Amino acid sequence: MRSIGELARVSGLTVSALRFYDRSGVLTPALVDPVTGYRWYTDEQVAPARLVAGLRRVGMPLAGIAAALRHRHEPAVLGALLDEHQRRLEDGLADARRELSRIRTLIDPGERPMTTRLVLSRTDLAAAVDAVRFAVGADPELPVLAGVLFDVEPDGVRLVATDRHRLATARAGARVDGPAVRALLPVAAVDELRALLDTGDGAEAYLTVGPAEVVTSVAGRVVRAVGLPYDFPDHRRLLREALSDAPTHRVPVDVLTLRAALTTGEVLLREYAGSRHEVAVLGLDAAGLRVLAADEPPAAGVVRVGVNRHYLLDALDAGDRGQLVLELDGPIAPLAVRRPDDGDAFSVLMPIRL
Repeated sequence: MRSIGELARVSGLTVSALRFYDRSGVLTPALVDPVTGYRWYTDEQVAPARLVAGLRRVGMPLAGIAAALRHRHEPAVLGALLDEHQRRLEDGLADARRELSRIRTLIDPGERPMTTRLVLSRTDLAAAVDAVRFAVGADPELPVLAGVLFDVEPDGVRLVATDRHRLATARAGARVDGPAVRALLPVAAVDELRALLDTGDGAEAYLTVGPAEVVTSVAGRVVRAVGLPYDFPDHRRLLREALSDAPTHRVPVDVLTLRAALTTGEVLLREYAGSRHEVAVLGLDAAGLRVLAADEPPAAGVVRVGVNRHYLLDALDAGDRGQLVLELDGPIAPLAVRRPDDGDAFSVLMPIRL
């Protein structure tokens, strides 16, 4: 048996950290003296303690550390947990760089804001705009949502739009020259940019993206768009909170068949967000996905999900594919609509409680 001090020395954890992980149920001692309360550990707990110490040093959340310990003998699962955490760290670093750049311009307004130049396929950018345009907000009290976020990444640009009830994201690969930067374009400017992309058959599109302006050039024609002066919501955090890594149900659907069923099927009328909406009821069982009749009672073995009919129709149209994949986690979890051949373009719809 090893004392808590001995385990601290060989593992790299402090005594206070070992006490914390004991209270949290993550790394409990093999024996606790009933009189003194002193903790004792076995030699077999040294390796788990060292794993905890390493994960703690790279900022892994407590829940992630607990999951890593549970799966420490499953390399594939543990690797996936580490990859997910690395993506969170990289996203956080990119966000920090953007925020620091914004702060520098606030400190010194005369400082030239950073800009980045992208060269990308005109058709790819047009497809990305089409995939997110429907989700732009129209509430005048939420002007921050009345546009599309252009979020430049090391090898492309991600477009994001949301109106709180749905969120759409798509990505276009690009040759990128410059740092990570983002701009929030008003919807009118996005529509003007989209019209420009229909010109110049086969031509590449050139984007110069800065925090305050985006300049788009196609076949010698130029559109300048002034960005909105708002901080767009953290879409990465929203997606992490809305979607699980392994949805309970992934259902391939034929777009035309589902669209026809939604268009002709019965709906429920529900009041939410200050308006009346048509709610379609989706049912999933062993036979597949179908649109249920509005008055069909719940049945055993059938997962029922309520969704705004028009929102789902918009998402199907934006998918622009004969086949799409619906991801469902139950009646109160968000529903995701994905392209089966493109994991970077998808929509998230908030469910409506039935």
